[in-house]
Amino acid sequence: MSASHQQCPKCKGEMELGFVLDNSHAVRIVSQWMPGPPQKSFWTGTKAPDDQLVPIGTFRCVACGFLESYARQEFAAQ
Repeated sequence: MSASHQQCPKCKGEMELGFVLDNSHAVRIVSQWMPGPPQKSFWTGTKAPDDQLVPIGTFRCVACGFLESYARQEFAAQ
């Protein structure tokens, strides 16, 4: 998924790549996608094995603000 030359499907404006930031207990992380329905965990609230998580990258239109997200390994924090 190339970040260059993305065009907004709503207004045809330019799209820029970014991410949705999750803040939790003084930690900032990239949002992640998890397959299947959520399952409760006594210790963490929701079970989420690390090997099943896929980071989410989000494109934002600089003209109208439309957001379009994709879950892909290439969006992992560097």
